[in-house]
Amino acid sequence: MLDLEEQEQFDALKAWWKRYGGALMAGVLVLVIAVSAIQGWRYYQRRQAAQASVLFGVLQEVAQGGDVSKIREASGEIMSRYPGTAYAPRAALIAAHANYAHGNAKSAKAQLQWVIDHAGEPALQDIARLRLAGVLFDEKDAKGALALLNAKHGASFDALYADLSGDILAAQGQTAKAKRAYKTALAQLDKHLEYRKVVQMKLDALGAE
Repeated sequence: MLDLEEQEQFDALKAWWKRYGGALMAGVLVLVIAVSAIQGWRYYQRRQAAQASVLFGVLQEVAQGGDVSKIREASGEIMSRYPGTAYAPRAALIAAHANYAHGNAKSAKAQLQWVIDHAGEPALQDIARLRLAGVLFDEKDAKGALALLNAKHGASFDALYADLSGDILAAQGQTAKAKRAYKTALAQLDKHLEYRKVVQMKLDALGAE
């Protein structure tokens, strides 16, 4: 038997539960569902990454063989089935390189644009912009190429972006701007890099100020 004080406490607890218990249980249920969803999503991501990793290994093997049809097939499967993994943009870059080397500029451009639009790693987007700018330059689309090179990018790509900008500006006859671009590239390059000599030669070829 409960004494009077205990009975009052018990009645108060029942009244509180009647008023708030439903909301409390609903909150707990939402929390459980949320935690389960997060855990399930993480498991799904790990599983997707593991499966994509296997396919990427296959892609690397066929890429070494140089069979462009197999490269397209393997990269396309990764991009379509596992677009949210880190392997998809890498697969797209490999496919773009193979396609362009075999004269399929249209597919190469589409794959490079896919990396720009979907890659979760800024460095991969920067690589794709640089390569796409190079393709557009080859197609004599100087305006499109320069627009890509003027986009925001990581500091580690400053020299490469400036160098290609110099090439495009020089081809357009914009000598002064080309020189500035080459000087910007030189300022960002280590003095011991052989690549620096190439940039310096291009700058010297434009003549003295």
